[in-house]
Amino acid sequence: MTSGPRIAVLDDYQGYAAAAPEWGELGATEFLSEHHTGDDLVDRIAEAEVVVTMRERVPFDDDLLARLPRLRLLVTTGMHNAAIDLDAARRRGVLVCGTRGTDTPAAEMTWALIHAVTRQVPQADADLRAGRWQQDVGTDLAGARLGLLGLGRLGRQVARVGLAFGMEAVAWSQNLSADAAAEVGVTRVERDQLFATSDVLSLHVRLSARTHGIVGAAELALMKPSAVLVNTSRGPLVDETALVEALRAGRLAGAGLDVFDIEPLPARHPLLDLDGVVLTPHLGYVTRGSYEVFYGDARDDVAAWLAGSPVRVLT
Repeated sequence: MTSGPRIAVLDDYQGYAAAAPEWGELGATEFLSEHHTGDDLVDRIAEAEVVVTMRERVPFDDDLLARLPRLRLLVTTGMHNAAIDLDAARRRGVLVCGTRGTDTPAAEMTWALIHAVTRQVPQADADLRAGRWQQDVGTDLAGARLGLLGLGRLGRQVARVGLAFGMEAVAWSQNLSADAAAEVGVTRVERDQLFATSDVLSLHVRLSARTHGIVGAAELALMKPSAVLVNTSRGPLVDETALVEALRAGRLAGAGLDVFDIEPLPARHPLLDLDGVVLTPHLGYVTRGSYEVFYGDARDDVAAWLAGSPVRVLT
């Protein structure tokens, strides 16, 4: 019989965590391969003393924490998780720890979506399989303007690739200075100018009360009908209803979306029926390298907690 705490690893969709035998050395571990919410989730993890949660898929608010009286350690992948109420965790004696992460996969995913949208890659693949040859005409990136809403670590990586393709890169965020932008060959522009002049607009800001809905109907109305929007950051940065309306009306040429207001994306969501839109199921961080860091650190977090010397503490 395995000694140690009861551990639940949530949303292990690909079975990547379950494949690592080291979990058995820590305690009796259950891996949930499907997304669970509400009463179903509580029923499945009620006996767990340790829960490992992936990114921001499950909102650990005060209500959920109150229904998990046995929970003592909550580990989140990454060092920031807006879906966890840290104050409530402290009050209820739940230690919250994080893990390191990697930046490059999300930047790479951004470019996968940019290419997929501007060169109609999914549609071209479907056409070819159906016996149709060269149905569409792509859009050049060289000479086009890459707009970056946010120029932090990820935004800078995306900018460097755009510059290598011969694009002009511009950026805006509330605290971005012209000098900081110039360090990576990017020109700082004003907010409205960013939306009005970008051929490809890519989002790279953290979701907060200030940035929730930062791309709304007014901002989308400023964009060129030939422009495309790419979001690999967080779904609620964009007013999803306004985006659907803009795409349906032809006021925007296309969009590449890896993140959504509700995840997993509900069946029959209006985005699923739109042409010129490429959708991926929040794959920005889903790489072998990311998972090795996430789950390796998560196991280390549990081991350190068991040894009485917790690491990467967020509470």
